[in-house]
Amino acid sequence: MGRRKKIVQECERLMDDPENIRNIAIAAHVDHGKTTLTDNLLAGAGMISDETAGEQLAMDTEEDEQERGITIDAANVSMTHEYEDQNHLINLIDTPGHVDFGGDVTRAMRAVDGALVVVDAVEGAMPQTETVLRQALREGVKPTLFINKVDRLISELQEGPEEMQERLLAVIRDVNELIRGMTEDMDDIDDWTVSVEEGTVGFGSALYKWGVSMPSMQRTGMDFGEIMELERSDKRQELHERTPLSDVVLDMVCEHFPNPINAQPRRIPRVWRGDDQSEIAEQMRLVDEDGEVVLMVTDIAMDPHAGEVASGRVFSGTLEKGQELYVSGTAGKNRIQSVGVYMGGEREEVDEVPAGNIAAVTGLKDAIAGSTVSSVEMTPFESIEHISEPVITKSVEAKNMDDLPKLIETLRQVSKEDPTIQIEINEETGEHLISGQGELHLEVITQRIEKNQGIPVNTGEPIVVYREQPQRASDQVEGISPNRHNRFYISIEPMADEIVETIQLGEASMDMPEQDRREALQDAGMDKDTSQNVEHMHGTNILIDDTKGIQHLNETMELVIEGLEEALDNGPLANEPVQGSLIRLHDARLHEDTIHRGPAQVIPATREAVHKALIDGQIKMLEPMQDVRIDVPNDHMGAASGEIQGRRGRVDDMYQEGDLMVVEGIAPVGEMIGFASDIRSATEGRASWNTENAGFEVMSDSLQRDKIMEIRERKGMKLELPPSIDYI
Repeated sequence: MGRRKKIVQECERLMDDPENIRNIAIAAHVDHGKTTLTDNLLAGAGMISDETAGEQLAMDTEEDEQERGITIDAANVSMTHEYEDQNHLINLIDTPGHVDFGGDVTRAMRAVDGALVVVDAVEGAMPQTETVLRQALREGVKPTLFINKVDRLISELQEGPEEMQERLLAVIRDVNELIRGMTEDMDDIDDWTVSVEEGTVGFGSALYKWGVSMPSMQRTGMDFGEIMELERSDKRQELHERTPLSDVVLDMVCEHFPNPINAQPRRIPRVWRGDDQSEIAEQMRLVDEDGEVVLMVTDIAMDPHAGEVASGRVFSGTLEKGQELYVSGTAGKNRIQSVGVYMGGEREEVDEVPAGNIAAVTGLKDAIAGSTVSSVEMTPFESIEHISEPVITKSVEAKNMDDLPKLIETLRQVSKEDPTIQIEINEETGEHLISGQGELHLEVITQRIEKNQGIPVNTGEPIVVYREQPQRASDQVEGISPNRHNRFYISIEPMADEIVETIQLGEASMDMPEQDRREALQDAGMDKDTSQNVEHMHGTNILIDDTKGIQHLNETMELVIEGLEEALDNGPLANEPVQGSLIRLHDARLHEDTIHRGPAQVIPATREAVHKALIDGQIKMLEPMQDVRIDVPNDHMGAASGEIQGRRGRVDDMYQEGDLMVVEGIAPVGEMIGFASDIRSATEGRASWNTENAGFEVMSDSLQRDKIMEIRERKGMKLELPPSIDYI
């Protein structure tokens, strides 16, 4: 029997014992060593050879990941580890660190109970470290810390024991500050800060496969002085043999991460808003393998042989082949073709996967990332809220018209697999727009369409996604239907940032019970009367029904909402989406006869009223911004800050960190296209940098008109603005 088969059998045996299961994600800033660390853990579990660990990058299973040297897709693996004479099953997800693939991190956090945050000892906590921590804590996932690349402090930077200790303590301090700041309002979390004494911090080198923690030092009798000596005299193999990284990390996982039995009672109320007294709620809290099946799909991937594979967390019940299950938001049932567990890039079929595990399932053709799959109809889980929205768009068209149906099918598949991608398919023109998190995100997607699907495509230049938003409260305006028999009276005002953020984070939505939604909006600063009259939400816009007893409004409201959505999707300035507006319907005059207040009358009337009110509220263009951080040697600092300022950006801070200068600033996404090659040549390739989406800001007045005209021309719209837009 092969080694792999043995491991699969051992995993199957342990699946039924949730007390000894740990579901964990490894998360970090790009290039801090997650995938190399995962290699070590796989070697420790006997799944890959010890010699190639750290270089094999077993979890980067796609060709383009190996080529680019970065993780693009979250990858799952199940392994076993013996701790205190008890074998444990560890289901691990290795997540990407690059900001463009942050959606994978968010989705992975829904499936796990613990997050091992990896930080580079030299670089310290970086912007993306903060983002992944926030993603974990928002989902109620407990963090521990592993400080990687300690070998560089000893060998490259030649630091003495005091300097080194100071540097490592500073990293722990920074991470704890982030954790404290993010958890202070969370009632269900005690103190999740990490500490060396408690054993929730590990140190080591994933590349040279050694690691230590306070418990491991006590066990092996090694101390930092001895480690520094072995590292400096190049005895890394001895170091690895005496204190292997995999043992230190996997012991920490078994000891300090919660098992599903401890985690689910705390996590269920966070991610599910159903009736907490119901039987299904109790089954999920108890991780009941005999209960109803409840699976939360966190990832969809294409397997060339098996078709679509959905992976996710089983919260209750037991998944088996042949079961017929409901998929939230779709009619009918889907039949499970196979169930399995992941062994890195390979999927191993098993007979069943009980509650508390992460499973891979085929046959769920209606599921998308974020679906709730269950044996009885139930309230679905909260949708997985991605922190950033798409900010850049590319057009994609098939080079050969014959490939068009296949391309459309592939694009639909892409949006199913990655909800942070938005696809707009125009079947008439054959041009399709893909919107994503950044240049790299779109580059990877289009490359995969060409390579994996064999469809040659032409891609357009990247186009930046803009927004429109009113800047002040408008007067009441009137929208009249084409037959002049129906009138709507509407006003619009900009909404407070706190309310917009509450909607973006999914803390207030139309899917929630009305009482919860009202409370969430009031907590964000909306006044009580307004929060009671919320009729509809679209994007980050809210419709308030302030009318009193108007006949026929009930049956017309659906059409009003349709007109409103059309108007908000295509703002009056340049057909860009409107965000952050509060729309009040004050009054309506409706024709007695249904035939005279149909869609052809109500929709244009509402659209006209909304656009008029937006213009009266001095609507302006917003552009997406990015936070930029550049680490650069002293003598290239001027060139680095010049690169930000030359792109209409501003430099907010410059400070020394080790032997490098750090330049921090913010710049518009539209100006950051091509930044990678420019910064390389400006600093002779000495700079390392990263960007992070920073929301939308009002574009400066001097640029508004030119930008609006440029977009209108691109979209084939009339080039003169309505005379009422005289303030731009």
